[in-house]
Amino acid sequence: MFASLFVVMLGLCFGRKGNSQYTLGRPRLISPSEALVRSFVDFHCEIEFSPENETVLFQLFKKDNHDRLLGEYTSLNGEVAIIPQVIKPYHEGNLECVAKAQNNIEPTYSYTHYLKVIEPVKGAEIALRSSPVHFFEGETLQLNCELEAGNHVSYKWLLNGQLVSPSPLHSVADKNLLIYRTTFKDSGYYMCVATNHFDKTTIFTSNSSEVLITVEERVSIPNISFTVIKEGSQNFSAKVTCRSTKGTLPVTFSVYNETELVANVTVNKRNATFKVPLVLGRDLGWLHCQASKGDQIKHSQRIPLKVVPVGGPVRMRYDYEVENYAVIGLRFFCRAAKGSLPQYRWFLNKTLLHDKGSFYNVVNQPPKQSILLLSVGRSSAGTYHCGVSDSFDSNSAISSNELYLDEEVLNRLPVLVVAVVFGCFALLIVLVSICCLVGAKFKQRQCGGNSLLSLQMKGLAAAFEDELDLSQYYEDADSVKTAGGGEFDQASVASCD
Repeated sequence: MFASLFVVMLGLCFGRKGNSQYTLGRPRLISPSEALVRSFVDFHCEIEFSPENETVLFQLFKKDNHDRLLGEYTSLNGEVAIIPQVIKPYHEGNLECVAKAQNNIEPTYSYTHYLKVIEPVKGAEIALRSSPVHFFEGETLQLNCELEAGNHVSYKWLLNGQLVSPSPLHSVADKNLLIYRTTFKDSGYYMCVATNHFDKTTIFTSNSSEVLITVEERVSIPNISFTVIKEGSQNFSAKVTCRSTKGTLPVTFSVYNETELVANVTVNKRNATFKVPLVLGRDLGWLHCQASKGDQIKHSQRIPLKVVPVGGPVRMRYDYEVENYAVIGLRFFCRAAKGSLPQYRWFLNKTLLHDKGSFYNVVNQPPKQSILLLSVGRSSAGTYHCGVSDSFDSNSAISSNELYLDEEVLNRLPVLVVAVVFGCFALLIVLVSICCLVGAKFKQRQCGGNSLLSLQMKGLAAAFEDELDLSQYYEDADSVKTAGGGEFDQASVASCD
């Protein structure tokens, strides 16, 4: 029994030793990490300990895709396998070398090796994906950079030769440029630049041709105004101006009277003028402007086509500014009774005052009024008046009354004020005098009543003395008489005083 067990164990040991002679080691794959398309690259594959007198087949595959053989080499006596390849884009990825031998020996696999295949960029062109090359601000612009060839590419975008930097409204992602809410500042010549590198030393670049993108500014709401032109003694016309502050040129302007088209014109500027017949003093309707750019249409407010000529009277008034009880400044106001387009003029001693001088300033507030601001002094003394005329007809001038003013006149108390003050003072004196007279009369009447009462009391006392017995009541009567007379006299004196 022990003998048979020994034989079995000895057989197993020899069996393992025999099998180990036919086991292949792990192959090693050697190749560059980068390669250019259409370049020639030799892939080396070797086994460190190759079996003697054995033929080994080395094959090159992409990992996990052994259905497609890239190349192979048969090695005799342990020589290094060289597998030449013309690099194609499909070579990129994880490659591995497989070593195989005969006699049912298990194949072995190398570690994977990643190969990066560089195809130089070529044929960059811009493709517009959003809309035509002409569109309005506020829309989204999307540009793509398409290549004829190239991989591992980095992109940059240029606008008028300047780099387009990423921002909240400018998205630069791979080959796409996306601009949200475009403005007219995004107009210009766009170019995409595609670049890739080989071995960190060779740079390949392809520039697209420039594409002109025009972001048209939306036309703004126009303003409308008009002036009057005199074309003869009685012939007048309205010069109507339509004006927009924004809008890519050209712009088409139209003027309407109510809903009726009067005229239109397309111009390379943001304003246009039209001539409309006019009759002074008549209501000729309501005008409005229209500005259009493509399918955009903007309308102005409506204004009445009615011009009232200047008419009188022309009134001039003033107020003043006082400091330390002295007038230091004046404000003259001039206003006409009627007139749609008045023109105001100020005169000092019949000399026209222009907009601003050393002691004055003219502030026009048409059509309501005109204001003349003055500093009171020696140079501002004189006779002032204002004149008003139609802005389109100087022959229609109407003048106000003249007014002379100087520093002494302005600071002199008016006669009316003096009369009122003295009148009030005189009235006060008269009232005080009347009160004194009334008081005196009242005192006099009061004193006269007290004297009559005293006389009556004295008469009664004498009558009583005749009837009384003077001998019996002498002392008492004298005392009573003395006391009573003294009290009455004291009361009368006090009352009169």
